[in-house]
Amino acid sequence: MPERTQPDAAESRRQVVSFTFYKLQPEWRRLPSSEKAEHRREFASVISRWRESDQMTVLSYSLTGLCSSADMMLWRICYSLECLQQMQSELMRTRLGAFLELPHSYLAMTRRSQYKIGRMHGEGNAMSCGHYRYASILPFVKTRSWYQLAFEERQRIVNEYVNVIAEFQRVRMNTLYSFGIDDQEYVLAFESDNPANIVDLKMRLRETENATYIEKDTPVFTGIQCDPEKMLEQLG
Repeated sequence: MPERTQPDAAESRRQVVSFTFYKLQPEWRRLPSSEKAEHRREFASVISRWRESDQMTVLSYSLTGLCSSADMMLWRICYSLECLQQMQSELMRTRLGAFLELPHSYLAMTRRSQYKIGRMHGEGNAMSCGHYRYASILPFVKTRSWYQLAFEERQRIVNEYVNVIAEFQRVRMNTLYSFGIDDQEYVLAFESDNPANIVDLKMRLRETENATYIEKDTPVFTGIQCDPEKMLEQLG
């Protein structure tokens, strides 16, 4: 009989993960070019300072032209909510920050899965991410009926799900947990150097039994990883 995986002593050091999406107000693009350049440099300097610190990993993605509701995304990983809050406060105090809206933001934490999933990547307490050009981020909620199934039955369904993911070696799937700290239950982050690989994996996952227990897995955001300066240059 399958048993739930129990946390160990090392699990107390979980990471906090945030996906923050920014939408630029159109008024900013009407500013003089020199003023916009100063705004970009100031905003980028805040990101760079945090990237160079030992407190946080910051990955920057451009969504310009790929999404109507957001222009850029920051994927941030650290060990405290206070750390996230401090960086966000510094960003919003910049001159560019006065022109930014936050239409979406997902908060989650790393965690070892309760299911036996072998050496599936993207699970555990420490993330290894940002090694691919493209990322697709989405909130994920299971149906209430899923949690009413016997644990052994859920393990069987998860086994099929994991086996499908294992077929797609060019895609990294990160599973993060939001229970009790945000509206969604999970955040899924798919990474690849070819977006077609993500499309193919998602199509195959729709054919699994697990898909019948999905209540929500939208909206989906796809971004191109680049340095902060390039991300901000794409704003116009």
